[in-house]
Amino acid sequence: MASNASRPEEDYSCPVCCDIFKDPVLLPCSHSFCKACLHEWWRDKVIKECPVCKKRHSIDPPLNRALKNLCESFVQERHQRASTGSGVLCRLHADDKLKLFCLECQQPACFVCRDSKRHTNHIFRPIDEAAPEHKEEVEKLLKPLQEKLKVFNEVKTNYDQTAEHIKVRARHTETQMKEQFKKMHQFLHDEEEARITALRREEQQKSQMMKEKIEGLNRDISTISDTIRATEEELRAEHVSFLQNYKTTVERVQLTLQDPQPVSGALIDEAKHLKNLAFRVWDKMKDIVSYTPVILDPNTAHPDLILSDDLTSVSYGDVQQLPVNPERFDYWHNVLGSEGFNSGTHSWDVEVGDNTLWALGVLVESYQRKGKIGGQRWVIKFYEDKYTAYSPSGSDTVLSLKQNPKKIRVLLDWNKGKLYFSDPDTNTHIHTFTHTFTETLFPFINTCQNLKMLPW
Repeated sequence: MASNASRPEEDYSCPVCCDIFKDPVLLPCSHSFCKACLHEWWRDKVIKECPVCKKRHSIDPPLNRALKNLCESFVQERHQRASTGSGVLCRLHADDKLKLFCLECQQPACFVCRDSKRHTNHIFRPIDEAAPEHKEEVEKLLKPLQEKLKVFNEVKTNYDQTAEHIKVRARHTETQMKEQFKKMHQFLHDEEEARITALRREEQQKSQMMKEKIEGLNRDISTISDTIRATEEELRAEHVSFLQNYKTTVERVQLTLQDPQPVSGALIDEAKHLKNLAFRVWDKMKDIVSYTPVILDPNTAHPDLILSDDLTSVSYGDVQQLPVNPERFDYWHNVLGSEGFNSGTHSWDVEVGDNTLWALGVLVESYQRKGKIGGQRWVIKFYEDKYTAYSPSGSDTVLSLKQNPKKIRVLLDWNKGKLYFSDPDTNTHIHTFTHTFTETLFPFINTCQNLKMLPW
């Protein structure tokens, strides 16, 4: 009787998964399938039909034990053939086996090949000696690719969170916009619809951008995964087969994909849509609106900080699950104003109330948002019942105040290089910084309590 090896592999392959049968079952129509493949094929189907001939069946098919035994024998024989590496014959000299590896040609060879003109002065190594060395080389090349896949997967996770956060914050922003528009009369309806359209357009654009980023990342991940899978299969191959494909394997594993970068500006610009919304229609509603000169930017807020719906108040709460976007502080409990200043005079009031821990001031646009090391900032701080002024010069100044102010007014004269702090309730000067500013400055708050930007 002919062995299983004399029959084609297709005779042992499931028509659904095209792989060797696993737990084959036999339908009355004489067609066999893997049990799991057939159940998956029938899942959610009202009518159970043969995947090949489409005949209908009403009973669960029995196990095809004869075919199962044949498949197991076929797999065992194929494994035995594959494990006999010395049995591979040279394509040029069919009577000789491949037992050598040419270091110059990087290909397996037989003894006749070694003595041929083609391999004059070439250096050879035994297959069993060359294969482990070259496998070790490929494994070293594979390790950075495996690390790269890990990085790509981590970034993809953050991309997925960012895409979801865009949708959530877009819905939240839309709700806040509608709440403000409800306070206005019907003649503002057109204004409301125009701004919601702008929000939805931004959401669509940024969602599409993230979708494209994710799709691109998925393609890169698929490429890396396929390369790793193929390379790992080569590494599991017997020595001769591995060395025959060695050049191709090395070329394939040396992918040149750049690491994905965080997407700056990917989040919904809530401040752009919500900042001073009522003031921007002041000419129509000036009797019922107020203007807050500094609106806080939620995309910069530390995850422990919670902003009010109108983005004017900040409070301390439980850590929130937020995307790791480049604009957000992750060490200091900071939040920035939504707009920076690089000229002119600007003033804003902050209600500090009875809070016992806060810092107010401005910092440069280049201030490092991640980690403990930040950058240039000019700030007054209240901590342990003491007021202190800090500046990039490093000369901290302890301030003497007759009473604790409930509000702090910050006045920035960028052109003159002055930053003033005062108590607006008593019109009392607190401190002044003098510096020649060269960068855009952003208002900022640092707190673990509750502070509010006040309207004018």
